[in-house]
Amino acid sequence: MGRKQRHVPGFLQYKLLFIRKELSLSQEEMAERLTHKKVPVYQGHVSAYENGLREPPLVVLLQYARLAGLPVDVLIDDEWDLPDRFGNLPYSEEET
Repeated sequence: MGRKQRHVPGFLQYKLLFIRKELSLSQEEMAERLTHKKVPVYQGHVSAYENGLREPPLVVLLQYARLAGLPVDVLIDDEWDLPDRFGNLPYSEEET
């Protein structure tokens, strides 16, 4: 009896990287802004999120969305692109 693996957003790492760069923050500064009282975030976490090695917890995703002024849906739904103010992401629909 196994558990079905859930879908992982394919473009999340790119979106998180672009948000940080648009906000002109270093990974360390972003970690400070993302830290929640019960969920500390460190520079290494931000790096892992941006490289697709680690998925951020929901409270961290919510904080990313709040910092960017976006609904969380935009981050986790691969069919939604970031607004134009974030520039063009380095992927295309054919890559999915």
